[in-house]
Amino acid sequence: MKQLLFILSVITFSFSSCADKKPAYQTITTPTGTWELVWDEEFDYEGLPDSTKWSYDTQGNATGWGNNEAQYYTVADSTNAYVKDGILTITALKQPMEGKEYTSARLITKGKGDWLYGRFETRAKLPSGLGTWPAIWMLSTDWEYGGWPASGEIDIMENVGYDPDTIVGTAHTESFNHVMGTQKSAKIYYPDSYKTYHTYVLEWEPEEYRLYVDDVLYFTFKNEKTGFKEWPFDKRFHMILNLAIGGNWGGMKGIDDTLFPHKFEIDYVRVYQKVK
Repeated sequence: MKQLLFILSVITFSFSSCADKKPAYQTITTPTGTWELVWDEEFDYEGLPDSTKWSYDTQGNATGWGNNEAQYYTVADSTNAYVKDGILTITALKQPMEGKEYTSARLITKGKGDWLYGRFETRAKLPSGLGTWPAIWMLSTDWEYGGWPASGEIDIMENVGYDPDTIVGTAHTESFNHVMGTQKSAKIYYPDSYKTYHTYVLEWEPEEYRLYVDDVLYFTFKNEKTGFKEWPFDKRFHMILNLAIGGNWGGMKGIDDTLFPHKFEIDYVRVYQKVK
């Protein structure tokens, strides 16, 4: 009987230990500090993206999202956004819909994941092909300083198919934006970004924000303390994952219809905040 009780106690302890064990990435330390996980999406299920974490953004379909983009973003369509084998795949198809020649998906955490400051990690493999324009980025949730670009935009990762080896990070504000040609940005060369996964990172703090690919810092945007026109990044923002087709930048050298479908594959999204 004692032996049986001992075995049961060991089993109970083992189950309890497993249940209490936090993931290895719960707390991480980087050269800039110690960060604690506050939100994550590991895509450890199968089906449509988790509706408690993601919504579908379609409001700009009729206007081409201000960039003359060629795709129509769908809602809860498994052919355009689906989770399987631990990966979220956003797929762009050559498929006419609502006057557009292509379909794709644009996922947002707005109202389900909104943050002021933090470390944002997205591990992803990019598509490749003339006309593609994948992005990992953030927009203001409450637009407290006014419409775009006054309330700001943080582009963590952008890539266009005609320049597939180059990752671009950009800050948009009222004073600095691409409409005026004054945007602040930087580039980093990653020739295998469409062959393997890399981690695209934003570390956002009150004094500055920094962009990395894996552990390589490639862009720092500083708060010069001159006001919201230069630094609107003191309000909460949400994340966006999308695969656009064509547009003013992505389609600058055309779209190759023979290369579809295109896949933007995301392994995980993790959000940390700095330990006080």
